[in-house]
Amino acid sequence: MFKIDAATNSLSRLKQRSFSELGFRERDNLQEWLISSPDAFGEELLIIQKEFDGFDETRERLDLLALDKNGQLVLIENKLDDSGRDLVWQSLKYAAYCSSLKTSQIIEIFRSYLDRHMGGSGSEAASIISEFLDGADLEETVLNEGNSQRIMLVAANFRKEVTATVMWLLGHGLQVQCFRVTPYSLGEELILDMQQIIPTPEAEEFMIGIAGKEKSEAQTAGVMRRSHRLRLEFWTETLAALRSAGLTRYANISPTRDNWISTGTGVSGCNYSLVLLSTGVRVQLNLESPDRDQNKSIFDALEAKKTKIENAFKGQLNWLRLDENKASRIVASQEFDGFNKDDWPNMIAWLIDNRARLEEAISDDLKAAARGLRTVAIED
Repeated sequence: MFKIDAATNSLSRLKQRSFSELGFRERDNLQEWLISSPDAFGEELLIIQKEFDGFDETRERLDLLALDKNGQLVLIENKLDDSGRDLVWQSLKYAAYCSSLKTSQIIEIFRSYLDRHMGGSGSEAASIISEFLDGADLEETVLNEGNSQRIMLVAANFRKEVTATVMWLLGHGLQVQCFRVTPYSLGEELILDMQQIIPTPEAEEFMIGIAGKEKSEAQTAGVMRRSHRLRLEFWTETLAALRSAGLTRYANISPTRDNWISTGTGVSGCNYSLVLLSTGVRVQLNLESPDRDQNKSIFDALEAKKTKIENAFKGQLNWLRLDENKASRIVASQEFDGFNKDDWPNMIAWLIDNRARLEEAISDDLKAAARGLRTVAIED
């Protein structure tokens, strides 16, 4: 690092020093510098406590506790010349301790800090926090929401095991920053350089975005794996019940992770499906031959007999012509908590009953509609 001498158009090299050789101490000096100038972290922070010891059944102390402009807690741990190998573990413990702090507790922590260290102005704690948060109404504002507490680590030197762990935590969505502080001297003048080294400011937004994307994808994959397992279990039970009920069309069908199983109708391009959703179950007739006009013609022929078919079915059906699609459907549905195993016996019983009734109500008219199409084709 150099000092520019504009008068002589030259540089003077600053001498890098260590805190220990200069006689500076962690609590008496580095901590107080950060309290007096929290903007050294590159953002606006409100220091609400120092040497915070509000951890049940421990004697541990967090160096500094702060709020950011989003109302989230920021935990700041300071070391002098060396980070120490346990810095990350220590800060994670503190974050876990602080994760349960409520808005009222945070205000009380700040009140205590103001009374003890800032001349007894604790009664203004709530109004100072409100002003810091741009006039937020603290009765309607949640401080320290969720598990998004932030960690800032400050040291002159970071051990490799510390930086490697921080990078791993960043990749898993935890908000951890490392700031390297370096003292310099030029004659009798002392200078402190403070730089964010992990993540670099340029990469921080990108890394947070990547971590968020990976977390979202992992959560989605976890939900998919669970739904696949549940579907496989559900269809195993359902197929056994269908066979016991004498529905021989299902004799050679295997359980699947899909949300549907289908059987033929005796008409090409048409099938009956049983569908499992998280919100319930369906029985449906699918008209999905490659020929769009054929599907719509069969649908129209069946819909013309809607009253007769629904009377035979003994219930209403949902008639989906789906003009924008090639296929059409006729559907019976029932709401259930689809992935609640306690509901499965009722769901399976409903599927068996409605599957049998739908085929009995519509099969003859379906085959007649298909024969009518063939007759028209021959005449043409």
